[in-house]
Amino acid sequence: MTLFLNGGGCGEQLKESYQLFKEKVDTNKPLLYIPLAMEKEKYTSCMEWISGELVDFHFPKIEMITSAEELCTKNLADYAALFIGGGNTYKLLAELKSCDAFQKINAFSEEVGIVFGGSAGAILFGKTIDSCRYADPNEVGLKEISGFNKVFGAYIGAHYPNDNPVKTQRATECFTELSNDAPVIALPEEDTLVINQNTIQIVGSKPYHLFKDGSVHQLEPNQIYFVSTFRDLIKG
Repeated sequence: MTLFLNGGGCGEQLKESYQLFKEKVDTNKPLLYIPLAMEKEKYTSCMEWISGELVDFHFPKIEMITSAEELCTKNLADYAALFIGGGNTYKLLAELKSCDAFQKINAFSEEVGIVFGGSAGAILFGKTIDSCRYADPNEVGLKEISGFNKVFGAYIGAHYPNDNPVKTQRATECFTELSNDAPVIALPEEDTLVINQNTIQIVGSKPYHLFKDGSVHQLEPNQIYFVSTFRDLIKG
């Protein structure tokens, strides 16, 4: 299992993250792109975006699915990695849980699969997606919001801090409240939490924040932890 959970950046913001991602994936295989967090009418521009973001990878093909049902028809082992893009986290999770797509991604990530999730695609791997509630409207009426829970019971927060001080304040209040239930790892757009079988690292250029027991701690990126050490850091 290798997970790249990014705080929602793009382009030069992710230079270090993309470099490590490229080292991990088999670029002789196609990439499977999942834009389901976005509105359907934006899927064409989403494909243009991902093609530009990963142009230097030279994948033989980037395939984009346009529904969870289509994802269920795919043999995920045929792909170098899954790339789950940002948008509305409630929409993304609702679509994945409308069929077996959620379980299929979960099984892929637990085995030898590589997944890159940005913003909503990263939040998805926390305990639940409740960390998006300050920013994403739940227009789909999703009630079952449990995520993949791949980060030791923690929530994942994205776009933190934000250039918009009002959004940053709303996020701070949300993450502080949630942290009384479980830790919140709040990532800026420049940082990516990389989870391997034995190690954890934060790749990026800006500090990230850990909300725990109602308090917030600022931490520096580009450190490699053993899994047990990182678990103690966020839960101890």
